[in-house]
Amino acid sequence: MQIFLDIWDVNMLRNPDEVNKRQHTTHLYANDHLIVRRGQEFQLKVTFDRPYKPSDDQFAVEFVIGGSPQFSKGTYIPVSVASDRQSPWAGRVLDSADNVVTVGITPAPDCIVGKWRTYVAVVTPYGIRRTRQDESRDVYILFNPWAAADSVFLDDSNEREECVLNEVGVIYHGAFDDVSERPWNFGQFDYGVLDACLFIMDKAAMPITNRGDPIKVARKASAMLNSRDDDGVLVGSWSGDYTYGVAPTSWTGSTEILLNYSSSKMPVCYAQCWVYAAVFNTFLRCLGIPGRVVTNFFSSHDNDGNLKTDIILDENGRIDKQRTKDSIWNYHCWNECYMSRPDLPQGFGGWQAVDATPQETSDGMYRCGPASVQAIKHGQICFPFDAPFVFAEVNSDVVFYSRNPRDGTLEPVKVNSSHVGRMVVTKAPGQDTRRDITDQYKFPEGSPEERTVLEKAEEYGCQREKAILTEADVELDMPLIEVRVGDDFELKLEFNNKSGQARTGDVYVSGNVVYYTGVNSSEFLFKTPKVTLDPMKAEKKVIQVRSQDYMRKLVEQANLHFIATGKVKETGQIVTAMRVVTLHNPKLSVQVSGLAKVSEEMFVTVEFTNPFKFNLEDVYVRVEGPGVMPPKYKHYSLILAGSSLTWTESFNPRREGPTKLMASLDCAALRQVYGQAQLTVMP
Repeated sequence: MQIFLDIWDVNMLRNPDEVNKRQHTTHLYANDHLIVRRGQEFQLKVTFDRPYKPSDDQFAVEFVIGGSPQFSKGTYIPVSVASDRQSPWAGRVLDSADNVVTVGITPAPDCIVGKWRTYVAVVTPYGIRRTRQDESRDVYILFNPWAAADSVFLDDSNEREECVLNEVGVIYHGAFDDVSERPWNFGQFDYGVLDACLFIMDKAAMPITNRGDPIKVARKASAMLNSRDDDGVLVGSWSGDYTYGVAPTSWTGSTEILLNYSSSKMPVCYAQCWVYAAVFNTFLRCLGIPGRVVTNFFSSHDNDGNLKTDIILDENGRIDKQRTKDSIWNYHCWNECYMSRPDLPQGFGGWQAVDATPQETSDGMYRCGPASVQAIKHGQICFPFDAPFVFAEVNSDVVFYSRNPRDGTLEPVKVNSSHVGRMVVTKAPGQDTRRDITDQYKFPEGSPEERTVLEKAEEYGCQREKAILTEADVELDMPLIEVRVGDDFELKLEFNNKSGQARTGDVYVSGNVVYYTGVNSSEFLFKTPKVTLDPMKAEKKVIQVRSQDYMRKLVEQANLHFIATGKVKETGQIVTAMRVVTLHNPKLSVQVSGLAKVSEEMFVTVEFTNPFKFNLEDVYVRVEGPGVMPPKYKHYSLILAGSSLTWTESFNPRREGPTKLMASLDCAALRQVYGQAQLTVMP
């Protein structure tokens, strides 16, 4: 007669409407397995061949991860339900009725994050009987920003909702005083995305034992999201030629990129900063680390790690393009992730800057961060990781040097300390508006705190321009203008003579088509107006800019960069002004029709009219929506000048609730054309 327990069934309670996924806020994942968050109890039901007797019967639930599980490494975790047995994870019997025992298991709040195998083991007089491996019992354990003991705990429920659960993002670009928006589907709950995020850590050969530490996970991911040295997820390209892949401006979400990578095991082409940041954000949110995309307007990319962006002028005050090497990105996107920093002094936890765009190497790899935003604000840039680089991105001075033609020496003639890091923004929680977070990175310009911080940074080796320069008594400004692609417009130069004497000077005005990285593509305008200013008077100069001059030279993101420099004859002082003109693109129309119910057929229609006098060739249109429509695209070889396209595609919503459909149109002559439609799906 058999007296020991025999296991008939193990039920992981893994359906989206069952207790576990609801309590652990993982019901949105399109994944049939059980998904739970660490540091919080989940339940499973074990059916035996007879009622369980706590006094006589002994059983344990075992969790195993990786290739060679070991108790000492935390990769083999036996959880006993008996109160006299200690286990790294807590276990208890919640209910026992007939032959069914409901077990509660609480993974440690610092346990390894990943996909664990589950077994039930029973002690018998003849040894231990264990269930066979069954893939359907695997459980994904994620970081838990809801649990106070987890190092990614975020105590603000609105922020947590946004930075962990929101799949729809807005990424900001353009210029600080003319901000454009790009909608994005992070798609962290889409089918296959969670496995793709775990595959990234496998591909990096990241030790399993490090995968419970969000600092190590974020640092590893910042290297793995670019392909520069480790066959990571995305290939960067700023060339304008995307023949062998998808143009960075064409992507509308992360899902397609991550699924391509995990199925092909090859880097995906192509990305620029916001694509790296958006896919990195999907990775963070998918694994349960609160993450957000931030945009820094006028982001310094310093070639030599000092706190200066050097612009070299010749003796007449004209820019020397050969010798000017540093660039200022019109904007740059990176990520912030939320975690405690037990490796740093008190007060430097919270938001950490991480950046996957390959700009500079850190410890021999193209990666950046996590750098404590609080430490950056206070100039404490000695702390790991890569704080000096991020500090320079928001704090560099733009220094104009005059080059002596005889001996090549450089003399500083003007310092602009407020141009770089003009504004840092991210999406506001729970709404489609932006939030200015500049004050989290730096103190107000000119405040005593700001001076202290810059002095502190200098102690740690950041060099700044020390020369005390007298203020020029002539001011030059170029006011904001909003321009649509293909329009002629007027560029205004406003001079103001604040002295009691007349002032004269030659001004050099250069108009360049620039990549958003600040790198010049080509000069399309060069004017040299002469200026005569009466004492204490203002004067305007107007320069006509014709579309035919710039349209043929447009690259990528349609930015025009104007810089005016000049020398006042009477005083030798230099005047300068810079203006980025972001050309506004036409929009896509996105319309939804049909009954908005789960599994019912619906239709999305994307419409576009070519407003230009030229044809658009080789055009890609993409559309997708989290929870409702997987990414789809259509290719048009030609859209004639003045003609329209209409594309209708059907879809069946997978789940209820509010969501968005996002579309993009992209071709070499016209980048960054977007449209979106709101949608609420009924059950």
